Amino acid sequence: MRLTWLGHACFLLSGSRTILIDPFIPEGSLAVEPDIVAVTHAHADHLGIAAELSKKTVAVNEVAKYLRAKGVPAEAMNLGGTITVDGVRFTMTPALHSSWLEDEGAGFYGGVAAGFVITMDGVRIYHAGDTALFSDMQLIRDLYRPDVALLPVGGCFTMGPEEAMIAARYVGAPLVIPMHYDTFPVIRQNLEEFKRTIERTTSIRVALLSPGESIEVGPEGGAG
Repeated sequence: MRLTWLGHACFLLSGSRTILIDPFIPEGSLAVEPDIVAVTHAHADHLGIAAELSKKTVAVNEVAKYLRAKGVPAEAMNLGGTITVDGVRFTMTPALHSSWLEDEGAGFYGGVAAGFVITMDGVRIYHAGDTALFSDMQLIRDLYRPDVALLPVGGCFTMGPEEAMIAARYVGAPLVIPMHYDTFPVIRQNLEEFKRTIERTTSIRVALLSPGESIEVGPEGGAG
């Protein structure tokens, strides 16, 4: 599977299907059309262009209902649930964060924030969504054994690098890719120490991608 970071929390997974997660793309346009979109929560920097894409979209119940009202073929689910869409398995995991649909006047409640474990072509990708550190990340390790963990590290609105080091150990994925940083001044981070510390003290590898950069990933976090 090819994994491409498009900036912020947006990733493109390319395999038997093309999956776009959190389609807010600060670095430019989308080069390919996804088969399926997954949205972790309602904030504009994650919901992004989901309505404009109008593809099959997996989201928490409240966001799915909002998108359906805009004509999007959305698949509703909730925390702890698992659904299969076109052969791709989506499990919705908890995240500690707020969620608000921001584009309708003062806005309204967007349901709970979430993460996903996405299984495609035998590879399990954990996208943590926007979240603080929480100890039940260890259950995500025990239940789902992710091969790759996409973890927010920007601080301010999510956990920062120090907390994400603990999250990486809790989740236990062999490969960690940081996200949700450097998009705005308030979440700027230098992650060289984050990478050095994790790789010095654990068997986990850290891939620091630039927006638009891709990496090949496989079971057990194999990367090329």
